[in-house]
Amino acid sequence: MPDTDDPRVYFAAERTLLAWVRTGLAVIGLGFIVARFGLYLRLLRQEPNATAHLGSTIIGVGLILLGSAAVGVAAWQHRRFCRDLSPAERPHHYAMSWSLWFAGLLAVIGLALAVYLLQSDMR
Repeated sequence: MPDTDDPRVYFAAERTLLAWVRTGLAVIGLGFIVARFGLYLRLLRQEPNATAHLGSTIIGVGLILLGSAAVGVAAWQHRRFCRDLSPAERPHHYAMSWSLWFAGLLAVIGLALAVYLLQSDMR
């Protein structure tokens, strides 16, 4: 930790967390697109009983899980970092837990999306 007590240290850490959230959300979105791409191709060919391709589903779900893990690990590391901040480095009158709740919720939504895609393609 630096010798100076500066509340900007926390804001730099929060920017890093939000950058990881943005990256994780992009990977989750890419995973959803990949998971549904096989179904889209079959619908274009007008196949009867079009279902999603298992390969694209597995790769897509893997990307969704990777994005969710990135967001979850970033939130965990941010929490660990914030616990080590001195009181002078913590911004006054600022809700420090909002970004952690947001990141945690996004990770859970990503996991739920992965479970949904797996269940819908196993039918």
